[in-house]
Amino acid sequence: MYYLPPLSLYIHIPWCIKKCYYCDFNSHELTKQVSYIDYINHLLLDLKNDFYLISNREIYTIFIGGGTPNLIDINSMDILINGIRKILNFSENIEITIEINPGITNDNILSFYKNVGINRISIGAQSFNINHLKSLGRIHNPKDIKNTIELVKKFELNNFNIDLMYGLPNQSIKEAINDLYQTISLNPSHISWYQLTIEPNTFFSSQCIDLPNEKILLSIFQKGHSLLRKAGYQQYEISNYSKPNYFCKHNLNYWYFGDYIGIGCGAHGKITQPDGQTLRTIKNRHPKKFMKGLYLSRKYFISENDKPFEYFINRFRLTSAVCRKEFEFSTGLKENFIRAHMDIAIEKGYIFETKENWQLSKKGKLFLNDLLELFIID
Repeated sequence: MYYLPPLSLYIHIPWCIKKCYYCDFNSHELTKQVSYIDYINHLLLDLKNDFYLISNREIYTIFIGGGTPNLIDINSMDILINGIRKILNFSENIEITIEINPGITNDNILSFYKNVGINRISIGAQSFNINHLKSLGRIHNPKDIKNTIELVKKFELNNFNIDLMYGLPNQSIKEAINDLYQTISLNPSHISWYQLTIEPNTFFSSQCIDLPNEKILLSIFQKGHSLLRKAGYQQYEISNYSKPNYFCKHNLNYWYFGDYIGIGCGAHGKITQPDGQTLRTIKNRHPKKFMKGLYLSRKYFISENDKPFEYFINRFRLTSAVCRKEFEFSTGLKENFIRAHMDIAIEKGYIFETKENWQLSKKGKLFLNDLLELFIID
């Protein structure tokens, strides 16, 4: 039987109170009352439908994302978590993460998360500046963030992440770094710190937005990166920093080309089969279709030619070197399959090669898209 990588579960909750101006995720503003329990029951049916693809493999991590997952009431979330436990085989040290909006969090919600086995919290802060929060379309304020973190600590949910953005409209270097200072002062175990980008089909994409120029962005990154390192945070991925032993296991599984089931509106899955083929699944994006039982939108096997690009687009996000044997182990392809493409990448100065590893150069990091294009095989 072919090597089967670690297996994760992603659960998508598609609703928000308000769609943020920069957001291109599959999320829908609540315009009327929604039956959350109905959606939860469909999630469990969706999972049961996918069970044949994984047999009795152990689940290593679970990530509940959105949208705004903490909109789901406690009773419905209890049915979801316990329903999943009845279907899947949990690993002994499973990591279960839920994303939360600090504008709608309280004691009861966090107490429930603790009791039901959720052990990692990801808090969508984005900024501590009230003007920037308003400009992004966020529904919370800086006090909400701090109150939420106090509650997280009260219930000893000590493995928590703060999401923070920089390069916001009209944001100065001083304001961006001040956001980082405030984040670090709250002592999270993990910080996701990433630059705002304007994506198609968002509110921002239809507006004339005054974003910081490249010189300002570079200065923010350099100062912020130095500040995070001095505060004891290790950059292990392009936009993720962690204290020792607090890397996000779920995201690491994506970046190491691991397997994952995706359930819920628009969720994607990647599941290696015993014969070595890799199956992709994509679920219906719209809640109305999904809640009619039309879960699967598309499924297909990744071709051999596509595997190198799909592997490297994930693996090159990490700062650690790529073990050459790891490529063969993860894709089932011999190194000779990409040898000519890798030689070009080395010749262009994107990659340093040793007997055991491939390591991105500074140039490779700066021109990552150009590097990845070399592994698009016709």
